[in-house]
Amino acid sequence: MRSILRPIFAFALSALLAAIVVMPSDAAQRSAKASGGFDGLWSVAIVTLQGNCDPSYRYPVRIVGNKVVQADPDPNYQLYGAVGRSGAIRVIVSRGGQYADGSGRLSNDRGAGRWHSSSGQCSGQWTAVRRG
Repeated sequence: MRSILRPIFAFALSALLAAIVVMPSDAAQRSAKASGGFDGLWSVAIVTLQGNCDPSYRYPVRIVGNKVVQADPDPNYQLYGAVGRSGAIRVIVSRGGQYADGSGRLSNDRGAGRWHSSSGQCSGQWTAVRRG
């Protein structure tokens, strides 16, 4: 039982830490929400550069305030994250009992960064484009 709980606890802790690391102060959150910041629909392309993982993925992502959430109701994966006022972003994507941790930066209508899998077997880069 302990071996089953370990990955779940690690995932929950990672998601919490990711949100805390890039979460701006209350005043910054109000400012970002008022200005619109990075709010909206984004298309994220994820490419594997190292390891034996699928070569690429594409996910729709929605940013609301400082939160990064799934833009579609696909039950095959879950996505959590936060974006700071400066555009620093941290996201965790969970699929099939494994997860990938990504970080990077958004600016206006584009973004880019790196990711790595929970097992450490795979890593790569991601790019994002804001949609209409």
